[in-house]
Amino acid sequence: MWRPNTLRAALVPMALALLAAGCDTEADTPAAAGGIVAAQAFQHGPSVIYTQRDFLGNPLVSEVTIPKAMHARYNKLSPFLLTEEFKRTTEQFVTGVAGRPAGVATTLSSVLYPDMLIVETNRDPATAGWLSWALANGWGGRKLTDDVVDAGLQAIFGPLLSPVNVSPGLASDNVNGNDKPFLSTFPYYAPPTL
Repeated sequence: MWRPNTLRAALVPMALALLAAGCDTEADTPAAAGGIVAAQAFQHGPSVIYTQRDFLGNPLVSEVTIPKAMHARYNKLSPFLLTEEFKRTTEQFVTGVAGRPAGVATTLSSVLYPDMLIVETNRDPATAGWLSWALANGWGGRKLTDDVVDAGLQAIFGPLLSPVNVSPGLASDNVNGNDKPFLSTFPYYAPPTL
């Protein structure tokens, strides 16, 4: 018989493997260069066409909380249609699979949907912090150096939002830094390791 913690211990490595499988490392298209990609192919400027591979606004939303069988549908919708169709699925993952309280699920879904990153260039960068809306101490956004995967796993499985029914072994990806330094100019991310 599976216990909830044993089931979670088995499911999180699978979710992280799906995260890695969903990352496209092909460098032959503009979309692979790290730009934000719209829900459909679109043209930007006179000669650049982007093609969506995955819809990845906030980290871990689709990769961890949405079943793989639903990813094709998730990838085709706009952020607001995603909210309507998938917010409840995310909440069910947090309460059902992760075994966390309903309040944690509601808080996370209210922060993670609509699934998009918001850029407010008129704000002080020192006040940014991913998941800060959930903690009521900031205005959202994220710094390039934020470990958003660990923050997300801490919120879903760890004590970040609640000490009730945590799974400490699942609350980190155990990657503590980049293997390459950030660039000093746009797009700031180092080229992918192929």
